Amino acid sequence: MSTEVRSSAPVFHSVLDMVGNTPMLELSKLDTGPCRLFAKLELMNPGGSIKDRIGLRMIEDAEKDGRLDPNGDPKPTIVEATAGNTGLALALVAGQRGYDVKVVMPDKMSQEKIQHLRAMGAEVILARSDVQKGDPEYYQEVAQALADRTPNSLYINQFSNPSNVGAHHDTTGPEIWEQTGGKVDAFVVGVGSGGTLSGVGRYLRSKNPGIKLILADPKESILNPLVNEGKEVEAGSWLIEGMGEDFVPDICEIDLCDEAVPVTDAEAFFMAREVLEKEGMLVGSSTGCLVEAAARWCRQQTEPLTVVTMLCDSGAKYLSKMFNDYWMIDQGFIQREKSGDLRDLIARRHGTGEDFVLKEDDPVGQAVKRLGMYSVSQMVVMDHKSRVVGIIDEGDILLAVTGGEDAWQRPVSDYMTRRLETITPDKPVEALLPIFRADRVALVVDEKGDYLGLITKIDLINYLRGRLA
Repeated sequence: MSTEVRSSAPVFHSVLDMVGNTPMLELSKLDTGPCRLFAKLELMNPGGSIKDRIGLRMIEDAEKDGRLDPNGDPKPTIVEATAGNTGLALALVAGQRGYDVKVVMPDKMSQEKIQHLRAMGAEVILARSDVQKGDPEYYQEVAQALADRTPNSLYINQFSNPSNVGAHHDTTGPEIWEQTGGKVDAFVVGVGSGGTLSGVGRYLRSKNPGIKLILADPKESILNPLVNEGKEVEAGSWLIEGMGEDFVPDICEIDLCDEAVPVTDAEAFFMAREVLEKEGMLVGSSTGCLVEAAARWCRQQTEPLTVVTMLCDSGAKYLSKMFNDYWMIDQGFIQREKSGDLRDLIARRHGTGEDFVLKEDDPVGQAVKRLGMYSVSQMVVMDHKSRVVGIIDEGDILLAVTGGEDAWQRPVSDYMTRRLETITPDKPVEALLPIFRADRVALVVDEKGDYLGLITKIDLINYLRGRLA
């Protein structure tokens, strides 16, 4: 711990007073070439992201101009389309004001965000993520329709709301200028709604017209080809959350950007993991995109520059995704050694301790706990010599416990299925189909009879999907 004497931390009387004025950290452990890269720690806002700034400002401005009536009957409802963080910010402010919140999210967002929103009292509606703007099932269209039929509601619409830009122009931009002593040469920014680019970009350019504005953008977004080549393209798909677009939002001054750095999902996810490992900051996927783009741009420079970007939200919302090795494997981001046979289809390999198994004398109650803990529907049962003797699934357990309360304490061996469908790794993929048609799972065993792992229907689906990539 540093022995430097610090001034006392402030005492706040409202959580909303804690929004903004975030510290800055130099990312000194990453390879940034000749440049110094600083990150504004927006994840330290009380709601855990940069969006707290705009959530507060958009609600305050709506109250001032009468779009939100705190004394209305019924009480006001705020509706928003969001990747999650703006919804969390609005729920934070609305909770302090006594408003209701309804949030429409694309269905690709993390469970942690959804659970966080519901814990804050927001109603969450999931919309399709495979449709584009203009489709009635697109999340922004769903939000507008929801607001239209909800009495005394306001669709706050961050994508067209000038208060979004104003929040960053009046707070984020001046903070960056002050924290760097005006010695900032480039700002690396992403676009979700465009408020940060437009607000911070416009402010910094007003102080120094020569500041470079660099767009960090998911590779499949329409924005990076628009900036770099002036080309309009169809949007692809990406897993980075809260960044990249399939349209240019109304408030997004995309012409402010000098250039764009396209970033793949894999590059963003691995950079987020590297930031945690080297800098000690648990950050989200959009931050991974920002830091990857910023570090790459820094390494391309030939002179020392001061570059600023954002750690815009916490990685606590993504622990089940990019910080989960198995999720990364399932998505194809972590490549395992290939065998060229059925072993490549095993999602959780027994030989490396990746799978979850039961002992034959484990009680049924323990099996239920483990199925729930590991989010699986069946588990292999092994004897004391680590030989597979059965498999038990939710159906077996349901039949057991409906037969009497004593089943919870009885061993799983009393109820497990002993008819096992085994297959050797050298068999063709097509050999799995009769097993699946019988509604069973395939146990892969080698020529010695040693258990290698399970193959389920979803494992085969993921394998076939991976062959299309």
